[in-house]
Amino acid sequence: AAEMAEGVRRIMKTDFGIAVTGIAGPAGGTAEKPVGLVYIALADASDTITQRIDLTGDRARIRNMAKLNAFDLLRRKLMETASGKEKHVHDK
Repeated sequence: AAEMAEGVRRIMKTDFGIAVTGIAGPAGGTAEKPVGLVYIALADASDTITQRIDLTGDRARIRNMAKLNAFDLLRRKLMETASGKEKHVHDK
């Protein structure tokens, strides 16, 4: 996810790059990578933040929750940037 977010930022020449990857199901899960395992990454010029989240539910719910978590990560980073604070958005 980190490399994807960094690649998006670089290729699109944007301030932020965001990426989501994981196993939404219903098939494709393994013991090491179960259905519901999702990684979200957000890259900017100075840092790349990666989050692992474990979700439950059907494919639609997992995809929706992954999307909402990604948007929330971006929202918190934008608020941090606007306020000038140097806290880490992954610290809830």
